[in-house]
Amino acid sequence: MSGDTVRAREVRVWDRFVRLFHWGTVALFATAFLSPDDKALHEPVGYVLLALVMLRIGWGFVGPRHARFTNFLASPAAVLRYLRLLRQGRAPRYLGHNPAGGMMIVLLLVMLVVVAGSGWMTETDRWFGVPWVDHLHHISAKLLLVLVGLHLTGVIVSSGLHRENLVRAMITGRKPVEPGI
Repeated sequence: MSGDTVRAREVRVWDRFVRLFHWGTVALFATAFLSPDDKALHEPVGYVLLALVMLRIGWGFVGPRHARFTNFLASPAAVLRYLRLLRQGRAPRYLGHNPAGGMMIVLLLVMLVVVAGSGWMTETDRWFGVPWVDHLHHISAKLLLVLVGLHLTGVIVSSGLHRENLVRAMITGRKPVEPGI
């Protein structure tokens, strides 16, 4: 099958900014998490990560269709219904994010703001040395790791159920029009 034939059977879902945000966040969070708590690397990476998250939140209001929050935010009842169907192996395929994926995006963005925001707070005159702020920063980073694990599990399960490579789709921005292709 030629490249043109494959491309004709795919559709662009995620724009360049969403993909750069996604992989940039992966790299920045991993760098910040694995670096020592020093000002040379950890702190500037955290600031860049916070700026990137703020841009993504803005993009969720003005970006293209599949980047917008209105395209993938679902009610808690819809998320639970989707998870129930997923557990039964009958969850419908979504071209963009499914209801659980949409909820995960919100949770990840909120937790990234908490992690980076609390990290910034630890460096201000007002909050420097305040134990609960430092504790919040460390606990929220660990909770973010749990969310990342759940996100990866969801990607693996959804990729298998719908026979599509979601990692490839987040790299290329394209998904097959029909699953299993």
